[in-house]
Amino acid sequence: MRDVIVAAQQLEQQATVKGAVQVEGLSVTFRRRSHENCVLDSIQLSIQPGEFVCLLGPSGCGKSTLLNVIAGFLKPTAGYVLVDQTPVTRPGADRGFVFQQYSLLPWKTTFQNIELGLKIRGMAKAERVELVHDYLNRVGLYKHRNSYPHQLSGGMQQRASIVRALVNSPSVLLMDEPFAALDAQTRHMMQEMLLGIWDDLKTTVIFVTHDIEEAIFLGDRICVMGVHPGHIKTEIPIHLHRPRHLDDTLTADFVDLQRQVFECIREETMKSMSASF
Repeated sequence: MRDVIVAAQQLEQQATVKGAVQVEGLSVTFRRRSHENCVLDSIQLSIQPGEFVCLLGPSGCGKSTLLNVIAGFLKPTAGYVLVDQTPVTRPGADRGFVFQQYSLLPWKTTFQNIELGLKIRGMAKAERVELVHDYLNRVGLYKHRNSYPHQLSGGMQQRASIVRALVNSPSVLLMDEPFAALDAQTRHMMQEMLLGIWDDLKTTVIFVTHDIEEAIFLGDRICVMGVHPGHIKTEIPIHLHRPRHLDDTLTADFVDLQRQVFECIREETMKSMSASF
């Protein structure tokens, strides 16, 4: 009887914790006239609520395609995606997306960009203002709330983009190389900021990157993707302590992980390069 009670409690807990992602037998093939290009083949991936997973691999391995399928922007040729046991058939509020390009509306202020989703959902104005101001304070943008995107630096614009996604309380945050266009110092600051927010909110994060150091620094787990066609070659758990800081990238454990991931990805990078010639 005790086992039954424990099992019931576990099921109840799983039902209330959001952010579980299940990818089953996922394949994507693009067809153009008589030519077929298999971009993803038989992807199997299970992500727990609150987990930070990095998708790492060379260009052309299908990282962004996989992210777009999970987001509901793209339909798979075979297989399916579940988010909290619900099939993904289109974009939804349960999945926030942060693009590599700064995707703020240029005619709206920082505040207006961030509150837009809340406004569409019908949230009361006073509640919207309080929530948006809270998030702006979290990322140091409160004093820039009335600035337009062209008045912000690249790092500020991407902070606003991340907040715009998070303010709607998604179960899963999907990030497609969001820091790739930033200079090294700003990128490191953004990584630490993201980890701080994630530690507070415990939102599930699926993060696409080419950068080995970035993947190790951010992730609980790295899914290394192979090419021709895209597939998950291996999964590497990151057992580094949290919270993490930039000094951690200099430790022996971090360097050992870099070497391990590099050796894993090197073969796929060579395949990708040879296919270009």
